[in-house]
This record gives sequence, structure tokens and C-alpha cells, in this order.
Amino acid sequence: MKLVSIRIITEDTGRLVGFYEAITGLAATWYTEDFAELVTAAGTLAIASTRTVALFKPGAARAADNHSVIIEWRVDDVDATYRRLADGIGEVVQAPTTMPWGNRSLLFRDPDGNLVNVFAPVTAEAIRRLDR
Repeated sequence: MKLVSIRIITEDTGRLVGFYEAITGLAATWYTEDFAELVTAAGTLAIASTRTVALFKPGAARAADNHSVIIEWRVDDVDATYRRLADGIGEVVQAPTTMPWGNRSLLFRDPDGNLVNVFAPVTAEAIRRLDR
């Protein structure tokens, strides 16, 4: 089995796609007005309107109601990324901090309240673990 994407359900697809395009520098591919993807070498972030949920099972997913998943993006320099994004990311949950497991991490919320972690491995052990 291979993990290929994470999908966020939202009430405002355009706003959320625009946010992720701005923070990642990636251009989304729109397949319909209700569904877009940002493709990276590691996987895809899909963003879909609440209208798409009815295609699976009505009520199966609720927009802006995530309290357990963190969307993580690896960068080369967390502090430089923070300076670049500071004016556009809204609520910062944790300013750049080096975590006990060796990653430097910036945690903030996207417009729907989902947690986003921008991180870089900074210790030799973390670099080895993430570069295998």
C-alpha cells in the first residue's frame, strides 16, 4: 500500500487552495470548481469542496473540524520560511522551535483551522532518519 494524498474538505475551496499555493509556492491543478490538487514529489495535497462529500456519503467529512491531523511540509530553512510567510499565515501556534526529536518546527493554522507544521531536520540523527 502506498500513501498518495491527503484531502482537506472545505467550505471555501478557492480560499484554501490559494493559501496553500501561497505558502508552498506550488500551483494547484484544478479538475473541477470543487476539487484541486497540489502535487509534490512526496505526495499530493487534495482540496475539495464539501459538495464532494455527498459523492461518498453525506456527512462523512466535515469542513473546518480537524482536531487530530497535522499537515507537514519539509523545508530547507524554517526560520527563513517563517520570515517569508509571517504576514500571511494567520495564527501562529508555535514560532520556530527545535523539537526534542531533532526537527526545527513552525506550527500554524490554515484558514480552516487545520494545523500546519513547516519543519526541517537539524540534528544529525533527524537528518539521517528523514533522508533515508
